[in-house]
Amino acid sequence: MLGSFDSSSHDDDEEEPPPNAYIHQTRHRSLVPPPVHIRQLLISCAELVSRSDLSAAHRLITVLATSSSPFGDSTERLVHQFTRALSLRLDFLMNPNPAAAAAASSQDLGSADDALIQSSYLSLNQVTPFVRFCQLTANQAILEATDGQKAIHILDFDIMHGVQWPPLLQAVAERYPPPTLRITATGSDREILRRTGDRLARFAHSLGLRFQFHPLILLSNQDPISITSSVLLRHDETLAVNCVNYLHRLLKDCNRLLLFLQRIKSMSPKVLTVADHNLPIFRQQRFVEALDHYAAVFDSLEATLPPNSPERLAVEQIWFGREIADIVAGDGGDNRRERHERFTSWAAMLRCAGFSNTPLSPFALSQAKLLLRLHYPSEGYQLHILDESLFLAWQNQPLFSVSSWH
Repeated sequence: MLGSFDSSSHDDDEEEPPPNAYIHQTRHRSLVPPPVHIRQLLISCAELVSRSDLSAAHRLITVLATSSSPFGDSTERLVHQFTRALSLRLDFLMNPNPAAAAAASSQDLGSADDALIQSSYLSLNQVTPFVRFCQLTANQAILEATDGQKAIHILDFDIMHGVQWPPLLQAVAERYPPPTLRITATGSDREILRRTGDRLARFAHSLGLRFQFHPLILLSNQDPISITSSVLLRHDETLAVNCVNYLHRLLKDCNRLLLFLQRIKSMSPKVLTVADHNLPIFRQQRFVEALDHYAAVFDSLEATLPPNSPERLAVEQIWFGREIADIVAGDGGDNRRERHERFTSWAAMLRCAGFSNTPLSPFALSQAKLLLRLHYPSEGYQLHILDESLFLAWQNQPLFSVSSWH
């Protein structure tokens, strides 16, 4: 079983035709390459870009563009997104004005407005188990760590719309006597934070739960370490820190990430919940691993949603499309938002910051199984426990991990 969790287990020694062989073939035929070649064409194009063979990469991108579509099958849709990302990367490299290229790349990567991005996030939460799996499992770890406490304080980094918290509020309200609950939440949009706090406060009031919400605005250019000094800690409260799909954004500077984790550790949380992609930091030689990760994501959407699902289209093009473009096109640039790492590296960083892994309970696993069975009935989704943490996989390709630390 352990071997199935190494996303680098593809056969690197398998002999493959050189990139120029594919370009030579496409020059002498007008037919679109068969699907079995498209994946290799993408890899070849990435190799050409990494070698700075830009004219050859441009010709291959033209072939890939005619071989893909955002409305085709899962392979065609995946190729479309990666081709777009490689094209952006190529434009960045070919532009003689680096500042202008960086600005154009940043503008393209952020072309979807905030309303569309927020809408695609809500669709992602509805049509895939990824968000719910991470949040439900993290909630269970928080509930177990704070059992019997009279006052609970949750520090949530990037709360988004707060969809994680109503189930936890309900579970806390059912305790006797119910404890007080306070959430300190960070976010980049003041209005979204306000609306999120209002919704959670109304829901808590309907449950008879004593509840407070404290928003903290985290600007895009602000060091997350600085905002921790604004967090009000009370000696009578039990602190839980939630980092669901957040820490990967800090990978740009691993030293600052370590300082951030050490700062969190100094706050003495009862539990730190971490959930993120099980995907390595993108480097050109690891292009195959990024491709494998998103191929599994797109296959899962293909298997669980109708062919013409507008929600799937939004999730693929806006949410995952932005991730792919940022990982591939923004590689090495200061404008890059998305960086990822395997769980084993996350675990090493957390231990280096002084944290110890807390095993997730059997009930957390049972809850995750129930979630998949009731809402996403597909045999392709799998749950595995490895190193006291829980993984969600699609056809043995690990996609997301959730772990609990103290």
